[in-house]
Amino acid sequence: MSYLFTSESVSEGHPDKVADQISDALIDNFLAFDKDSKVACETLVTTGQVVLAGEVKSNTYLDVQKIARDTINKIGYTKSAYMFDGNSCGVFSAIHEQSEDINRGVDRASKEEQGAGDQGMMFGYATSETENYMPLALDLAHRILIELADLRRENKDITYLRPDSKSQVTIEYSDDNVPQRIDAIVISTQHDDFVKPKSNSKKDNLAADEAMLAKIRKDIVDILIPRVVAKLPENIQALFTDNIKYHINPTGKFVIGGPHGDTGLTGRKIIVDTYGGKGAHGGGAFSGKDPSKVDRSAAYATRHIAKNLVAAGVCEEVLVQVSYAIGVAEPTSIYINTFGTCEFNLTDSEIAEKVTEIFDMRPAAIEERLKLRQPMYSETAAYGHMGRKNETITKTFEQINGRKKKVEVELFTWEKLDYVDQVKAAFGL
Repeated sequence: MSYLFTSESVSEGHPDKVADQISDALIDNFLAFDKDSKVACETLVTTGQVVLAGEVKSNTYLDVQKIARDTINKIGYTKSAYMFDGNSCGVFSAIHEQSEDINRGVDRASKEEQGAGDQGMMFGYATSETENYMPLALDLAHRILIELADLRRENKDITYLRPDSKSQVTIEYSDDNVPQRIDAIVISTQHDDFVKPKSNSKKDNLAADEAMLAKIRKDIVDILIPRVVAKLPENIQALFTDNIKYHINPTGKFVIGGPHGDTGLTGRKIIVDTYGGKGAHGGGAFSGKDPSKVDRSAAYATRHIAKNLVAAGVCEEVLVQVSYAIGVAEPTSIYINTFGTCEFNLTDSEIAEKVTEIFDMRPAAIEERLKLRQPMYSETAAYGHMGRKNETITKTFEQINGRKKKVEVELFTWEKLDYVDQVKAAFGL
């Protein structure tokens, strides 16, 4: 029998993602001026307020208030009507120095023997069902919101959009795990109160709300979705049939949103950040953590392994787990599950042995291999950390004394297929 699988995404204006982006903007600024910075920074956002907390060991000093405000304005919270905007919100910082007990477990005389910043397990996943080796439902959910944000910034075809939004995509799969069709799409978008009631009566208010909802539904289905579909490969376009069930702003009016509608916290969207519920998750969030924290660096490293294994033809789908003890460089375990999709005579444990030979999973080696000491993290903090485009860009950072620094940054290095040849050679492919 066929089955349904669902994944969701949230926009850059979602309160939890606002918090993630502020935390990662702080990480980037610390790394831009001191690449050896150790940072664990949490952010809380609510009506008119931003609270920063965490631990830092760094040789640089930042204007954290300006960084937070610039990030909020860039997202699109620039109007007082949102009850949260970058120019007027309060920013309170409770950031303090990193614990010496933690630092003692991480720093070593030999950088290669750098210990893991914490214990825990991290997972990477890849599948051949999309060009970027990501689960299709999540990939589509991200694409919908990226396109919706583009429409908001263009402010031409749809002029009432506000920054907060969510999406969800349900796909029907066949017994052999092949996508057959899209069953349902859910989109909730914050919007201006753009239809005013004729009077304050309940009837007129309801009529105004229904008129707004009808307009939003029509624009999402007739403008947004065709723009998303046009950018997809033909085989994925074929999944968009006339029988899709659309749930557009299913609760009705969505004017109050963002941090005014819901308090946001760093690290609450870990499934959106990874694989949309496919594979597994070790529980550790990414944003606000420098790469000495294996919650982040090892999750990127396992994605890098998984993607190169699938791209090399070792399997059609794979889950990679690694685990660590705090202060210890070597992983405590490496686990591989190919879900029965490896077509040559190797067990998953034998594949794991070869993976261990190819990829050095000590924290310092991961940092070097994936160039994780770059200020590369702001771009990860919305629309997923995995499945993104590997590219090199130039970023400009400014210190509190006005000193500016331009840095060339390679983004999403864990998405590179730079180990395919080594994997093929090791597996005789």
